[in-house]
Amino acid sequence: MSTARAERLVNLVLALLSTRQYLTAERIRGIVPGYADAASDDAFFRTFERDKTELRELGIPLETGRNSVFDPVEGYRIARRDYELGEIDLAPDEAAAVGLAVRLWDSPELTGQAQGALVKLRAAGVEVDDQAPTVIEPRVRAEPAFAPMLAAVQAGQAVRFEYRRSGSPERRIRTLEPWGVVSWRARWYVVGHDRDRDAPRCFRLSRVTGKVAAIGKPGAVVRPEGVNLMQLVSVTGGGEDPAPVTTARMWIADGRAAGVRRRGDVVGRETVAGEEGDVIEIGLYFPESAADWIAAQGPDVLVLEPDVLAKSVQHRLEAVLARAGRGSVR
Repeated sequence: MSTARAERLVNLVLALLSTRQYLTAERIRGIVPGYADAASDDAFFRTFERDKTELRELGIPLETGRNSVFDPVEGYRIARRDYELGEIDLAPDEAAAVGLAVRLWDSPELTGQAQGALVKLRAAGVEVDDQAPTVIEPRVRAEPAFAPMLAAVQAGQAVRFEYRRSGSPERRIRTLEPWGVVSWRARWYVVGHDRDRDAPRCFRLSRVTGKVAAIGKPGAVVRPEGVNLMQLVSVTGGGEDPAPVTTARMWIADGRAAGVRRRGDVVGRETVAGEEGDVIEIGLYFPESAADWIAAQGPDVLVLEPDVLAKSVQHRLEAVLARAGRGSVR
């Protein structure tokens, strides 16, 4: 942002904060430095429209209204009660969590937004140390399509993009009314209404190629009531089309693998190698990919059925032990 534009925006905010009445565009043009230099009326109104949009994107509550029923033209103001930040009181551990969250994003767009939030907190008198050493250094990596998809969701705007399906080099153009962007199993997905198929669909952002183009008017896309985005992604396995369900039976040691346990239904009890545990049944859409997160549970989970899934998990565990030089799984 240029210095002249930044100064003009600050002056505009100060002018709209200092009055209880609604100021018309012409009145603003006369009292706010930076607008009088406009070459024409059209140039002024274009600049003013851009500035209003900028203020709203910054979260500044710009009100529109008329001072009386006899006023022929609407005006603008900023209500102090909506603009001023309330007192923020963070405990030391909460401030530390904020500082850690700022370092979480490994994405230029979101890193900038996180740093902006940090500046606002410090301006409010909250001491946040974002340089403190940590035991772990987490990173959330976002795909290139993440920022434009999220922007389209926030603007309520449809998008068009090129998409590569799993296992195929073919790319197709998709038109989507996005409802939200979610993370599932360490991957990012956009969920919405696919206009080409006239049905809800989810798309993995890592398979979006090229530029994501916003189309249509902002505010035209509204997320339906009661839609569970995470459920839509998990039910389809993170793919575009649901696949036939395979029912897997697994043994889970008592008090272990809570994440796996939550996915299924307990159908019995069994003892394995002297350890008590529950037998559960889980409906899987993609058994091959499920082998990865099941194998990650180690000896806490044992696949009983189907045999192909049990062997896939065993092969993964054997590969891990082979790299560690510890033999094989028995």
